[in-house]
Amino acid sequence: MTDPANLDVTLVDGYVDEPAHFGVPPYISTYPRFTAGALVDAGVPKAQITYHTIDELRDDRSKWRDVAEADLTCYLGGMTVPGKYVGGTPAEPDEVREIAWTAKGTCLMGGPVKFGVGDQNEGASETERDDLDYDFVAKGDVEAAAYDLVESGLEGFGDRMRDVEEVDRWAAKGAFVVEQHPNHPEYLIAEMETSRGCPYRCSFCTEPLYGNPSFRPPESVVDEVDRLSDHGVKHYRLGRQADILAYGGDGEAPNPDALRTLYGGIREVAPDLETLHLDNMNPITVVKWPEKAREGIRIIAEHNTPGDTAAFGLESADPDVMSDNNLNVTADECLEAVRIVNEEGGWRPGEEPGTGPSWGSDAANRLPKLLPGINLVHGLKGETEETFEHNKRFLQRVYDEGLMLRRVNIRQVMAFSGTDMSETGAEIAKDHKKLFKQYKREVREEIDNPMLQRLAPPGTRLPDVHLEYHQDGKTFGRQLGTYPLLVGIPGELELGRTIDVAIVDHGFRSVTGVPHPLDLNDASMDELTAIPGIGKQRAGDIVVNRPYESPEEIDADVDLSAFATAGRTGGAD
Repeated sequence: MTDPANLDVTLVDGYVDEPAHFGVPPYISTYPRFTAGALVDAGVPKAQITYHTIDELRDDRSKWRDVAEADLTCYLGGMTVPGKYVGGTPAEPDEVREIAWTAKGTCLMGGPVKFGVGDQNEGASETERDDLDYDFVAKGDVEAAAYDLVESGLEGFGDRMRDVEEVDRWAAKGAFVVEQHPNHPEYLIAEMETSRGCPYRCSFCTEPLYGNPSFRPPESVVDEVDRLSDHGVKHYRLGRQADILAYGGDGEAPNPDALRTLYGGIREVAPDLETLHLDNMNPITVVKWPEKAREGIRIIAEHNTPGDTAAFGLESADPDVMSDNNLNVTADECLEAVRIVNEEGGWRPGEEPGTGPSWGSDAANRLPKLLPGINLVHGLKGETEETFEHNKRFLQRVYDEGLMLRRVNIRQVMAFSGTDMSETGAEIAKDHKKLFKQYKREVREEIDNPMLQRLAPPGTRLPDVHLEYHQDGKTFGRQLGTYPLLVGIPGELELGRTIDVAIVDHGFRSVTGVPHPLDLNDASMDELTAIPGIGKQRAGDIVVNRPYESPEEIDADVDLSAFATAGRTGGAD
């Protein structure tokens, strides 16, 4: 029998992306935190638990020693929705195999990999392969498997799901592991689980495989935030749920009281938090219980931070596709839900709550508090060429009504065993590949770009943009949060820094910005040229005639107030 107090354990985070769970940096998912907590609960000392991301293992081969020498190595990963990632690269099949081949001790694999094969990271997702050489694959919850495996002396476990009492303990006990993440503490956002499972049975989605919704009590989530805050985390997303409005209720109807306790409790234990966002909100909940939904949305918008997004799973505006795939909301119902979220959450800091969406006004210097996003999935059963027209008409109706969407997410379906989605999804996607590309381009040009200008007009300020990479003579960065805007800044600024930015121009899904406040006496030609109304010639004149005592010394027809100060030190916002 192996004494837990003598075990050395290495956790390898290969990253996860599920319909209601995200864990690619700068996010850290619940899997490594809950697994670490389960190990501690089973008797493993914290000091003997080592956590590495797959990117760390790529960048520093010496860290593979922790995999080789551990008594127990836990690989955590799996992607069940497709995505493109900037902050990290999910584990590849050969890397997953190498972890098992390198480890001299016991190897456990778990996470969304249990759902089987998807189009991305195929080898990393397949749990039945003999050549992966893992001793154990958790077909239930990997944190429960880790706990039972340690309890058994590394001899085995029975596949099971953990219960609410266990996650209450493990979430709190595992918070310490965030300090080992390479992004800690400045550029790390903790994905928080409020519930899992879903009462609806959309054909392609893996979330119903967790069963009907099971909610963590508000006190449990708040306690975890309190522990994470003690370990330096200032950014949180309530993303691990199918529908935030249904939290704490019967799984379908809104429960404003539970939301008030949850959000108020988080703000009480983490008053200095810098990000509080969410992810999923079911539009059918909004339209079936509009008054309760409005109250819940008002509570969220009161406590959250700007730029928050409630992702709506419309999936398709085509009624035939809706019927064939058990989708639960029509295009008309989804449009009404978009209206309601705009009315209750579309206000900006400095405006009166509940004033509805505002754009193009003097007050519009920050992103709105809470807006809907729209998810559209292609390759579903019943899809025809007319499906693309249905979707475009829906998006155009949203725009023509003067409403705002934070994002439009268009993707092709991934089929997984256990769902009702057959292999025909891949065939449909292949048949419509050319049409899909054309349609996606049209949405980006006709909806995304003008919607982005409405959402974030020139002069909108984005605080705390983290500078991530250089490309084509620009520096690109993002805020921490749900679906943050990608910001391109003229010139190659020092990476790893955090700066405030004022928006000056718009792409399809990204914006151009300049540092805010911008010192006119120190700004580069590229930064000055980017400001609306200046242009290259006038930027040259500004450079030649510097220094200035105030922006008013420049031609009166150029409004620099939103972008610049002429003070030599950059002035104050």
